[in-house]
Amino acid sequence: MAVKEMAAKEMAATDADPLVDDEARARLAPLFHEFQDRGLILAVSGGPDSVALMRLAAPVAREIGTAVAVVTIDHALRPGSAEEARRVGEWAREAGLPHEIRTWDGEKPASGIQDAARAARYALLAEAARAAGAGAVLTAHHRDDQAETVLIRLCAGSGPGGLAGMRARADLDGLVLARPFLDLPKARLVATCQTHGWGFVEDPSNAAERFARARLRRVAPLLAEEGLGPERLARLAARAARAEDALDAVAEAAFRRLVLAETPLALDARGLLAEPEEIALRVLACAVRHVGAREGYERLSRLEDFWSRLASAIATDASFRETFGGALVTLAAGRLVLEPEPPRRARHRARS
Repeated sequence: MAVKEMAAKEMAATDADPLVDDEARARLAPLFHEFQDRGLILAVSGGPDSVALMRLAAPVAREIGTAVAVVTIDHALRPGSAEEARRVGEWAREAGLPHEIRTWDGEKPASGIQDAARAARYALLAEAARAAGAGAVLTAHHRDDQAETVLIRLCAGSGPGGLAGMRARADLDGLVLARPFLDLPKARLVATCQTHGWGFVEDPSNAAERFARARLRRVAPLLAEEGLGPERLARLAARAARAEDALDAVAEAAFRRLVLAETPLALDARGLLAEPEEIALRVLACAVRHVGAREGYERLSRLEDFWSRLASAIATDASFRETFGGALVTLAAGRLVLEPEPPRRARHRARS
């Protein structure tokens, strides 16, 4: 199906209409051709969105000849999760696809469990993809997921990068992470399963109001009445992503222009101060990445606080020497020098 023809058909479809085979193929076939030599991993939890992805992908995979395997991550956070994962395996076999369960083992954090579970899920999916020699992982994230992500990040006071939400294509530890259904409403994926009689499961944690996503689902209808529904939130994400890409391109050019030396990395401090603050922040983040950043450096509030102190020192020709995000940052003679943070000394020597 031609791109224009597919777009016209999808515009004519309502949120209650199931996907037809041609629509699904138009979304999946380009990825299946791209990774025909390496194969793909489908992340399938058992919910209607991921079941629809699995069932729709199976005939496309056979037609194109792409090796596709299904991976279910059992987070082992509630009773019944192992049985649900086994049920996905039965559905995968019905679809003619191999299936594997990977379990998140070990102790679970007392707080931030959803963020930790998400990180574990992606790590396990990447591990499964590397073991299979696959080049990409496909997930069934949809427009409602994108809207919730944008709302959560709005509540957290995120900048343009956060408001860009999830990308249809992203990096996953050197692999491609693709979300071919990201612009589709969840209702269409549910309708697809119901029309074909494909079984699926509902995760009860989706309704647990101790989690932000569940609480936002409760207020979502009120926001939609004011015009802030999933479609507009997804459009906001697309516009923020467009702005984010443009700002990153400008910042990368500024970084190259401001570099005075590579080893150790030195930047023109006055030149950095002369940049618009948003670009200066991004150049600084790029420099920290260049010397080997530690996790957490990219948190915007931390970066802003650090830049505020550094910018003040540059403006007043004051001395400056601080660590940030795994980098030792020193200001001297108009040069901003960044080196890997030295290892911390043990507070107490071991007794002999």
